[in-house]
Amino acid sequence: MSGTAAVVELRGISKRFGRIEANRSVSFSIARGTIHGLIGENGAGKSTLAHILYGYVTPDSGEIRIDGRPAVIRSPRDAMAVGIGMVHQHFMLVDTMTVLENLMLGQERGPLLARGEAAARATLGSFSSAKDSRIDPDAVVETLPVGLKQRVEILKALHRGAEILILDEPTAVLTPIEAAALFEELRALSRSGKTILLVTHKLKEVMAVTDAVTVMRHGEVVGELETRSTTPAALAALMIGRAPRPPSKAPAAPGAPVLEVTGLSAVDAQGIRCLDDVSLVVRAGEIVGIAGIAGNGQSELIEALVGLRPVRSGTMRLDGEDIALLGIGARRRRGLGHIAEDRLDLGAIAGFSATENALLGRQEGADFTRRGLLREAAIRKTLEGWMQAYDIRPAEPERSFSQFSGGNQQKLVVARELERRPKLLVVGQPTRGIDIGAAELIHARLLALRELGAAILLISADLDEVRLLSDRILVMCDGRIAGEVPAEAADESRLGLLMAGAAEAA
Repeated sequence: MSGTAAVVELRGISKRFGRIEANRSVSFSIARGTIHGLIGENGAGKSTLAHILYGYVTPDSGEIRIDGRPAVIRSPRDAMAVGIGMVHQHFMLVDTMTVLENLMLGQERGPLLARGEAAARATLGSFSSAKDSRIDPDAVVETLPVGLKQRVEILKALHRGAEILILDEPTAVLTPIEAAALFEELRALSRSGKTILLVTHKLKEVMAVTDAVTVMRHGEVVGELETRSTTPAALAALMIGRAPRPPSKAPAAPGAPVLEVTGLSAVDAQGIRCLDDVSLVVRAGEIVGIAGIAGNGQSELIEALVGLRPVRSGTMRLDGEDIALLGIGARRRRGLGHIAEDRLDLGAIAGFSATENALLGRQEGADFTRRGLLREAAIRKTLEGWMQAYDIRPAEPERSFSQFSGGNQQKLVVARELERRPKLLVVGQPTRGIDIGAAELIHARLLALRELGAAILLISADLDEVRLLSDRILVMCDGRIAGEVPAEAADESRLGLLMAGAAEAA
């Protein structure tokens, strides 16, 4: 912001990975005590830049200046020495240790640990407000909800003396309520003098919480703006090089029922009922969306439908056949497709190549095997076609899945499932953690599958996405279907009341 001294300056930063130029002469500055957004599509180079600033990656050229002085940052230790901390998208906590023990790691301050423990408890006290008192220093991390785990990550960075915090896609795994709490905390840190670099692609977040924003595209800076002087549409155009294009949606023409669920009930690992007498129908050629606050049975419903969770009672019919006792493979052979809520947990294997991930669940199909042997040329040709049709970059079939950006990972998973032409597609969070361009493509592909006559059950925490794609919307609350709303009548107020359990909203 004008008139405020720069605490971080990047000058001419460039980085290449083989043929891929991730950053190309990137220059911008971050004012002290501000929240600065760094946005761009998946693969735009923003995460590489964050990793350079934190010392995970060494730039090929360019200079970093902290408080006006050149800084050589070749490791996270170097970054922490100049006051930089980082909160990663995938948490770096030790789940089996307590909150206090995680804060103390590397900060023990002597063999008897007493000084380190006292300092860690002081940090928890200094940066915890009254509403944060739920963070028990002696709680084991794996027992904490996601929002509190992230807060522990922030506290860990602050405990190490961070004055500059980098947050990489911090809301990718948070519910809207948890995201709002995070933004409140970031504003408080900013008011206390901390400087925050928020790496994201979510324009609502940028507009809600940042003071200034830098936009990247194809490894270069294409815009530097004060947030108050711009709009989401202008930022989107800078990110993707054109104005956003919402997908064209033809009127629904539902056919015969494909999925019929009646009286479905299930319990969680503690024996507590998580699905309670759920009944629904999805017809050919329609998208039925399910909205609800996270933790109200949406994930468990997906698991029950695809065969990952046993059910206590009820029926699930696919094309008239009860599939409740069938395994995952048998359900897929009968035409069920599944886009998992977490692509790295259930949708793909990070260490496998793009080619190997394209084979998952399809390795026995006639298009990929013959007489028990893989048809390698056919597999490669198919994947190259997917990469072109779904704009998966870089178009390198043998590249490790983990080396693709999140949006390109998701497009590969979506291509694998949609190109099977399933009768029923169960979709969980299809655009979570991906950029505008990738989301546009996935939305268009889902609508195209609907036009081909597939039945689609869409579960998303993004109400805008549910309203955009769905023909009918069901709302879940406490493991039950709380109500049904036609898409054209689904305003946020009505859906919000149902999500909160106000049955009269229906």
